[in-house]
Amino acid sequence: MVKYKNNGRVAEFKPAWWLNHAHLQTLYPALLRNTPSLPLVRERLITPDNDFIDIDYCGTGTQPLVILLHGLTGNSQSSYIKGLQSVLLQQGFRSAALNFRGCSGEYNRLARCYHSGETEDIHFLYQTLRLREPTTPIAVVGFSLGGNVLLKWLGEQGEQLSLFAAVAVSVPLVLSTCATKLDNGFSKLYRANLLRELKHYVSAKQQHLEHLGATEEANKIKQLGDLSTIDSFWQYDDRVVAPLHGFANVHDYYQRSSSRQFLKAITIPTLVIQAHDDPFMTADVLPHADELSATVQLEITQSGGHVGFVAGKNPLQPVYWIEQRILTFLFQSAAGRNIRIITPTNP
Repeated sequence: MVKYKNNGRVAEFKPAWWLNHAHLQTLYPALLRNTPSLPLVRERLITPDNDFIDIDYCGTGTQPLVILLHGLTGNSQSSYIKGLQSVLLQQGFRSAALNFRGCSGEYNRLARCYHSGETEDIHFLYQTLRLREPTTPIAVVGFSLGGNVLLKWLGEQGEQLSLFAAVAVSVPLVLSTCATKLDNGFSKLYRANLLRELKHYVSAKQQHLEHLGATEEANKIKQLGDLSTIDSFWQYDDRVVAPLHGFANVHDYYQRSSSRQFLKAITIPTLVIQAHDDPFMTADVLPHADELSATVQLEITQSGGHVGFVAGKNPLQPVYWIEQRILTFLFQSAAGRNIRIITPTNP
């Protein structure tokens, strides 16, 4: 159960004693978690602008479907995605993990890629699935950047969506605050690692586009100039994300893409889970109660790090509390809509 406090509910999450620190909570599941092999089926969808997105499906039949959205520099193979897909399969849900553009192991065809406010591709996937399965109960779960995309999309679409639930975890609700947080203390190590991956990706993608003969698209990246001196997200988002995706500058990007401003417009039953000790953000990003719609439930843990939330007494048997909390919310929301979930005996 949870207790109400200030602008959210304090969830009773107790971190594992051997991971009783924000950075350990953040790093352990990302680097050391073993995830099971899953029966995945990949589909490539051609987008309206003639690019593509790859979707990894898990589960068959007509059971409810959960769309999963990964975080920055992640993909459908990220441990938190595979872990949740495994649990969903065991509990009678199908899942569809979206790889944002360029994240599936193959570079996309255009200079544009994905960013914290890019909601066109999730909407395209949703529309595609709805056309195929008009009556299937669908939910969406997003982590970190994927959570920001999810909340922004829910707010943009309002009552136009037919979903039974949504869950967003460790969301950078105010992008400017989070970018600044990553400039300080130990968090700079996360920043350095993420920026190294992003800059390498941009450089390699330019070469890929040139090899494809997509000269115009390659030149869009070339015109960004030398990115080697970039050492903050403020700089990266100003020099790369903003010009490639139609924003005037980093301030325009952060203002228009931060999801906190969209919470009031959400009409889908939505759970937002944040940790007070998240090294990617500060408590300033948390919304006040009057910023939440009646369907949005904010839960705040005192610990848990960034997409961590690892519990358990035995280091050999970690308990991924976040997956249990997500499942509980999905089952509660499904029951509220009289949606039947059949748990398989041998998933």
